[in-house]
Amino acid sequence: MTDEFLAENKTENPVQDFAVASEVKNGRSWREKVFEIIKAFIVPIAIVLLFRFYVVQPFIVRGASMEPSFENKEYLIIDEITPMVQPLSRGAVVVFRYPFNPSDFFIKRIIGLPGERVVINNGRVSVKNTTGEELILNEPYLGRGTITVGATDVTLSDDSYFVMGDNRNFSSDSRQWGVLSGRLITGRAILRLWPPERAGIIKGVVY
Repeated sequence: MTDEFLAENKTENPVQDFAVASEVKNGRSWREKVFEIIKAFIVPIAIVLLFRFYVVQPFIVRGASMEPSFENKEYLIIDEITPMVQPLSRGAVVVFRYPFNPSDFFIKRIIGLPGERVVINNGRVSVKNTTGEELILNEPYLGRGTITVGATDVTLSDDSYFVMGDNRNFSSDSRQWGVLSGRLITGRAILRLWPPERAGIIKGVVY
């Protein structure tokens, strides 16, 4: 009787073990499929969100301070990464938080770089770099007949910029409120998406 009892257990256990193993296997397979479906949607969305909030930002121009280069209601794309990993260049158009009200965003062009001396006198804009070499700016982005009013003589610290709007007569910029701290710069304008007839890459400036 003992042998028969053992024989019955030997025939039943493998079937039970197989049934349990099959259920576990099927359960894992179902969960894996669900995970794959979720991953297929979540990962691309996460990448898009990271790209949207930490790589580029949309920006709509408000006002006339950057005319004729950028007009009211134009839609721009701002590169947020490059300013974090490499120095900004003279002539770059940047979006930044207004120093006296960080909730407001301004768009201006970089004229003076960290360590340089910027002098504005009789409508002439000149920059002395860190070696003492003087550069009188030829500014092709200004509208015809534009004169840079005001008198300025300022030396920039290691993390500050001198910025001005291209429409010099209608721009609140470093001539009025002082130099711009690099930590307030959000990004550099790289692409114009709207209007279609002006869409394209925003090119650098050769002085």
